[in-house]
Amino acid sequence: MDEMQSYLFHQGNCAYAYQFMGAHPIRGGYSFAVWAPNARAVSVVGDFNDWDHNRNPMVNHDGVWETQISGVKQFASYKYAICGPQGNWFMKADPYAFHAETRPNTASKTYDITAYRWKDKKWMAQRAQFDPYHNPVTIYEVHLGSWKLDEQGRLYTYDRMADELVPYVKQMGYTHVELMPVMEHPFDGSWGYQITGYFAANSRFGDPAGLMRLIDAFHRAGIGVILDWVPAHYPKDAHGLYHFDGDHLYESGDWRRAENESWGTAMFDFGRNEVRSFLKSSAVFWLEMFHADGLRVDAVSYMLYHDYGKEEGKWAPNQFGGRENLEAISLLREVNEIVYRDFPGIMICAEEATAFPMVTAPTCDGGLGFGFKWNMGWMHDVLDYMGMDPIYRKYHHNKMTFSMFYAFSENYILPFSHDEVVHGKKSMLDKMPGDIWRKFASLRALLGYMYAHPGKKLMFMGTEFGQFIEWKELEQLDWFLLAYDKHPQMKQYTADLNRFYASHPPMYQIDNSWDGFTWCYADDAENSIFSFIRTDKAGNRIMAVINFTPNYHERYRVGMPKAGVLREVFNSDSFQYAGSGKGNGDRVISTQDIPHQNQRYSAELTVPPLACIYLTLDAYKGAHPRKRRPRPAK
Repeated sequence: MDEMQSYLFHQGNCAYAYQFMGAHPIRGGYSFAVWAPNARAVSVVGDFNDWDHNRNPMVNHDGVWETQISGVKQFASYKYAICGPQGNWFMKADPYAFHAETRPNTASKTYDITAYRWKDKKWMAQRAQFDPYHNPVTIYEVHLGSWKLDEQGRLYTYDRMADELVPYVKQMGYTHVELMPVMEHPFDGSWGYQITGYFAANSRFGDPAGLMRLIDAFHRAGIGVILDWVPAHYPKDAHGLYHFDGDHLYESGDWRRAENESWGTAMFDFGRNEVRSFLKSSAVFWLEMFHADGLRVDAVSYMLYHDYGKEEGKWAPNQFGGRENLEAISLLREVNEIVYRDFPGIMICAEEATAFPMVTAPTCDGGLGFGFKWNMGWMHDVLDYMGMDPIYRKYHHNKMTFSMFYAFSENYILPFSHDEVVHGKKSMLDKMPGDIWRKFASLRALLGYMYAHPGKKLMFMGTEFGQFIEWKELEQLDWFLLAYDKHPQMKQYTADLNRFYASHPPMYQIDNSWDGFTWCYADDAENSIFSFIRTDKAGNRIMAVINFTPNYHERYRVGMPKAGVLREVFNSDSFQYAGSGKGNGDRVISTQDIPHQNQRYSAELTVPPLACIYLTLDAYKGAHPRKRRPRPAK
């Protein structure tokens, strides 16, 4: 490491530390560098020196230990043997390793991360001009270990995922895929959220080049890739970051800030400069070396507040006596500034569950600088509402309308994620009450409402075809269900919904202001019907009408803010989706000069049971039809 690199690293301002930390190929061998300022001595041990700490000692340069070893080849297993402050020797994996042994083994492996030759030049050029705020974004969230297993029940490789997952996501019409953490982690049950290798692709599915080939394949299919990233905490496994050099290094020395008791993990010391360089470099690494199109930052709430998830007396306030973690807040701002500067067109998404202000506002305006925030409040309200028997929904109508009071306060993603289909919460289909017909109809209506609501969309795997049981990380999805009635129709519905959304700008182009959304009527609690209009920049309009009861309305009068003609263009109750076939068909529906539901105009529609319909709304080319009395509704 040269003098400038050392300076930036120790100042916390190095976002490319992986270029010199860890193991790198040199002529005839590999160089090694590890940060361990509290160590008395450090050696590289591995299968090339019989794991003997006397063979390859390292030299200390201001807390960074370095050496070069001849004869070391790619895929060699190694660790750092560290003599701690108390004189005891122990072994640790390389925090900056690019590859690792597959669990249960825990050593790092040498790897040339620069060798892969990408084939996505066209995609990367287009991405630099991509504006995610005004373009369609539908995200398919995937856990690679349980999407599918092979014929012997073994994990798919990255390459087999490229063969099967990529065309599937393309066929389903998603614009992006989000991969649950593909960084190295020791325990399958953590789903990847307790990371030991912040620069190492998960070896369960192959080597790093395998993941690169998978992402490359997605890009050549026109699909963006978002990776989950977990900078909040890490596990206490003996080979990992915890007590790395025999003392508190990556975690704080104050137990009130070092421990996350709810998960049994350690929290990063966000105020330590070298830790800041480590985390900045990890974020940049996945964008630079793996061409990731974005990061979904997990557990941001645990970073923002010292007391989040902690009992009174088990947290330490900041220097001003407050609960905010000022060092973590500044780190998140700096990470977002760096990655948006260096990688135009990406998406950085915060999984943040509190009302912390300005998460997606620019840092120059005092915000955190994220591109998007998961709308957890919307998700909880909607799922509470949908879990009720339809007869009771009218008493909780506000759960479906409240989100519009804050819908434009942040740039939101609407998530139905993995967290909502585990731990007794039931699958998305099974959350819906009633018999099997009502369950499917309700899920179709819910997704129709979700896709018309302002905000980008995220759906966990299995929801698209009506997975009936909860997700289990050690089992593949129940693909056999596609041989049974309603599941293939549900899959087709999701694919058609994705394509309708992506091909109609009113559905996505103005997600961040009232210019793109107008209520027709928000207060029909008695019928549990919601009606609103989405508008694009050119003034094109799509009207959405969603009925969350099994009642069929052959003639439902809905208030309209503008006059025009309506044509039904999408119906979740269509026969092709295993619905009842009710709807407005191909008929042209004219608004009438009849005030209704606090609107000047109105129109009479057929509204199917437990269904969502979309209609185009075009202005009259001639004079508005004369006012006439409405027919009595049945």
